[in-house]
Amino acid sequence: MRKDEEAAADGSIHGARAASSKSLEAAIGAQVRTLRKKNDITVLDLATQAGLSISMLSKIENGQTSPSLATLQCLATALNVPLSTFFTKYEEKHDATYVKSGKGLLIERRGTRSGHQYQLLGHSVSSEVGVEPYLITLTDEADPYPVFQHEGVEFIYMISGEVVYRHADKSYVLKKGDSLFFDSSAPHGPEDLRKLPMQYLSIIVYPRERRHSDVSP
Repeated sequence: MRKDEEAAADGSIHGARAASSKSLEAAIGAQVRTLRKKNDITVLDLATQAGLSISMLSKIENGQTSPSLATLQCLATALNVPLSTFFTKYEEKHDATYVKSGKGLLIERRGTRSGHQYQLLGHSVSSEVGVEPYLITLTDEADPYPVFQHEGVEFIYMISGEVVYRHADKSYVLKKGDSLFFDSSAPHGPEDLRKLPMQYLSIIVYPRERRHSDVSP
């Protein structure tokens, strides 16, 4: 790769650096770039190991795209680091997370499918526990999916719509303003979508050192 291409991929221009503190995507990209250079890996080599194109990796490193969880996991594997490492810079630089309406980071999860959309609204700065708030939207194309399990606890607050939400061997009818707090190690998820579209806030709390990659929708 030519030096000018490497410089572009590294986001070394002043504008890219200035933008790195303004979004989660930019912070993740900066951390990917830092880890790649620390391990003396070229853009081409990392892209190849992670199964990405050079163009896509460059966009990620420059904060120009929102990588899926699957893509981040491939990069974490190629760099031999935990997935949470990509959020380190973001956590170090921010004591608070501000996300404008509709600007949450779109995340792909195990339950991602047609009609299901997950927006990550922030990321905890605690070294002992992880806290992940999601705005979850289910459209008229959504299907039930009550089979999630992961460590920690979860809090759900209904914003709109109506759903029968299953947790273990019990089901709960949730309408606007209702909430549900539960041990997320038991099977759970939307069992009967009674009124679509719907939105609800899901806050997941888990021991950071034991984090699993799957979370509920």
